Amino acid sequence: MTTQPIARLAGIALTASIAAGLAASPAAAQKKPAMEKCYGVAKAGKNDCAAGPGTSCAGTSTRDYQGDAWKLVPRGSCEKIATPKGKGSLKPIKR
Repeated sequence: MTTQPIARLAGIALTASIAAGLAASPAAAQKKPAMEKCYGVAKAGKNDCAAGPGTSCAGTSTRDYQGDAWKLVPRGSCEKIATPKGKGSLKPIKR
């Protein structure tokens, strides 16, 4: 029968593609940039966490660029981010 060699080839191809995906996973994880919390740069409802009193966490900021709400950004970029209310900060700010 000819279906057996075809099935074997399909199985080999599938195994190879799975192995390639698993091998690429650790490398892909290493390429992710280091991130830091940046306060005062998130739009209302777009923060990652810590949005001040009366809020629970992600997506709960009530104002654009709220000083006590942070967003994760690539390390080293926070204080370079300019908003209409000022630059981002590595610490909560009063706004």
